[in-house]
Amino acid sequence: MRIAQIAPLAEAVPPLLYGGTERIVSYLTEELVALGHEVTLFASGDSRTAARLEPVVPRALRLDASVRDVIAPHVLMLSRLQERLDEFDIVHFHIDHFHLPLMRAAGAPFLTTLHGRLDLPEIAPLFRAHPEAPFVSISDAQRRPLPFANWAGTVHHGLPRDLLPFSPRGRGYLAFLGRISPEKGPEAAIRIARAAGMPLRIAAKVDNADREYYEAVVRPMLEQPGIEFVGEINEGQKAEFLGGAEALLFPIQWPEPFGLVMIEAMACGTPVIAFNRGSVPEVMEDGVTGFVVEDETGALAALRRLDALDRAAVRRVFERRFTARRMAEDYLALYRRLAAARARPVLRVA
Repeated sequence: MRIAQIAPLAEAVPPLLYGGTERIVSYLTEELVALGHEVTLFASGDSRTAARLEPVVPRALRLDASVRDVIAPHVLMLSRLQERLDEFDIVHFHIDHFHLPLMRAAGAPFLTTLHGRLDLPEIAPLFRAHPEAPFVSISDAQRRPLPFANWAGTVHHGLPRDLLPFSPRGRGYLAFLGRISPEKGPEAAIRIARAAGMPLRIAAKVDNADREYYEAVVRPMLEQPGIEFVGEINEGQKAEFLGGAEALLFPIQWPEPFGLVMIEAMACGTPVIAFNRGSVPEVMEDGVTGFVVEDETGALAALRRLDALDRAAVRRVFERRFTARRMAEDYLALYRRLAAARARPVLRVA
């Protein structure tokens, strides 16, 4: 198939540091190329891919201090795509909803994977205005605020099989990986680790939007014994960080749409202790890949049961459910169905 992947421009594909959506776009794109498909990636010019790269801006917007209007480059990307729509059998968007009016008018086959939260009040009217647009959820849980949307399917995220190697044993510490923000629950992770008497290593970015929260709530807690703030880490550092942990703490305080870090830990064989929110019970296999708990008390009790888990079994669940190859094959099934549904009938000449 001739496939266009439309990535956000905030980060490169794959990102240098934090950027879950851009990592997924990268993993999917490379798997599609490996499967023999002709893929064009619309992304920032510092992206790295085996597909044909259509660079919209020279570098990722988050790393370019000269960029003040982040909307304009995305509109430019859509303008370039519009000129080339006839070149593709399917267009796969990962940029939320910028493109919906364009694609309604174009009539070309497309789908949109939604990577974020959908429980915001301003989203529902937009989706009601585009009932024909096909969407893909990254978990069934993500769909709950918009049950009326045109859901083409659910495709769970996946990672390259050999991206993160299996680690047969931890090195005595707990891990927190992601973003410092109230919904991710870093302060809960600190309290859990302190109550358990285990060291906690925190590898996380601090966005400007969360700077005040970090300074007021999290930073004072970092002074406690056994708490180490590593900062933002890159892809190459994750294997050692996650693989060395006895468990990943995932005490989320919001309806997490997927939680990529959970399957990154699973790939290393590292169990996950996660709060029962959003996609967690859908992604986790309670008692196998870790424990799904309701609160900090439950997390503390779960830490006492870690010896009952088999890290090799955790890795096997990753290989069965969460590889990039499985993700690509799931998307290909959707591409073919949507492309066939939009195909124009051919008139037979007698």
